[in-house]
Amino acid sequence: MSAKKKTKFLTEVELEFMSKLWDLGAATVRDVQDALAPARKLAYTSAATILRILEQKDFVTSTKQGKTFIYTATLSKDAYQSRSLKNLSEKLFDNAPATLVARLVDDDDLSQEALDEIRALIDKRLRDDKR
Repeated sequence: MSAKKKTKFLTEVELEFMSKLWDLGAATVRDVQDALAPARKLAYTSAATILRILEQKDFVTSTKQGKTFIYTATLSKDAYQSRSLKNLSEKLFDNAPATLVARLVDDDDLSQEALDEIRALIDKRLRDDKR
């Protein structure tokens, strides 16, 4: 690994790349580049650099097939979501997950359907915890 410090979190651009890689499973630089929004018009070398940075940070691994590298995520999307939410809860909501959820459900833009889904998830979790 280079002298760069490994970080547990992704920049906005890195997250965009990881989202495509999570969707694709395993992909070449060109595969990820093609999956990005057409308006992105990112140069191949720039896309390759971002994937190499993600590899240095241990978010992806690569294997060489001929002259092409195939990239695969080393961390699942679910695991990254959990890590990010925990960090958000700790830093912005004083390590109080209930405050985070309260802020979410107090959002006026949240539909009744979304609120019902949240209620169903909480009910399921409570039932599962009793077992």
